[in-house]
Amino acid sequence: MKIENPNDLFIRLLSEANSAEKQLTRALPKMARAADDESLVEAFKEHLEETRGQVERIEQVVESDDSIRTKRLKNYAMESLIEEAQELIDGSEKGPVRDAALIGAAQKVEHVEIATYGTLATLAEQLGYQKAKELLAETLQEEKAADEKLTKLAKNDVNRKAG
Repeated sequence: MKIENPNDLFIRLLSEANSAEKQLTRALPKMARAADDESLVEAFKEHLEETRGQVERIEQVVESDDSIRTKRLKNYAMESLIEEAQELIDGSEKGPVRDAALIGAAQKVEHVEIATYGTLATLAEQLGYQKAKELLAETLQEEKAADEKLTKLAKNDVNRKAG
């Protein structure tokens, strides 16, 4: 996809975000099954539900303006992060060390998503897509909250057990 203007960039990033969220809906159940700590298992399950909502929100962004159409693109960064998480699962036994590794892998994902949705919300505002901006800002806040939740879980519990 050729990017010639801010709108093209917006469409590209939105399409990549759509791909990333769909990939995550397949990866999060695997991460939940691989986790040992019940709070972490629940966090992954909750984030799966949030992620499904984020896919729906991207659809709402597309419906918010006739000029917004996502493309069929693969988000290779997300694919790589998911592969890294699978390697961590494959290379460790179920327990506290794997849980700590899973939190780290999940936070890498969150940080990429935070950067993506921050950029998308800013571009939407610049392009005059007010409804899209609001929807994307909502997802951005969810991603930041998920990152915070993972940080607290790591600091208050999981990392100590991995100790």
